[in-house]
Amino acid sequence: MSTKLKIMLVDDHYLVRMGLASIIALEPDMTVCAEAATGEQALALFRVHNPDVTLIDQRLPGLTGSETTQKIRAEYPGARILVLSTYACDEEIYRALHCGAMGYLSKSVQREELTQAIRKAASGRRHITPEVAALLAEGMSRSRLSTRELDVLRLLVGGKRNREIASTLDITEGTVKLHVSSILGKLAVADRTEAVTVALQRGIVQL
Repeated sequence: MSTKLKIMLVDDHYLVRMGLASIIALEPDMTVCAEAATGEQALALFRVHNPDVTLIDQRLPGLTGSETTQKIRAEYPGARILVLSTYACDEEIYRALHCGAMGYLSKSVQREELTQAIRKAASGRRHITPEVAALLAEGMSRSRLSTRELDVLRLLVGGKRNREIASTLDITEGTVKLHVSSILGKLAVADRTEAVTVALQRGIVQL
């Protein structure tokens, strides 16, 4: 049937792709046109198959789901993409939607909601669940970290000390201390260890 929606699946786990493909196979108006394990593969396959809707895992090796979404939409502004994740983190949700995703879904999503989200995306409508909306609103209410603060936070997560951070970013130790203090305040935490924990939990940075 030429009227079927073409769906591309992007996930580095074969069993996840197989599960999604099995769900889509049950829908008379949908078909899987391509599968990719990385963001780079997804971009290449998008150029070939031009899917109606793409389902992308957020935590891919190499390019993340959000970065892949951004690259695809840079070439194909009309691309309809849904980001899926095992985790629901406000920063990852914000990043995915900011990069052009039509929705952000948990991998525990029920079949009916998944297929509804696909059909909505295909028609150009966003799919935002109440849970995702609440997390997004909660994240928006917090002060956002600056680009430099994110640089410092990534190095903190990597176990770097102030002196090493200063050397890596070519700034003074005093400036690093100011950034760390600001990060602690914005994340509402008491120390560096708690900042690292919260940053990972919220998806602000990834290991």
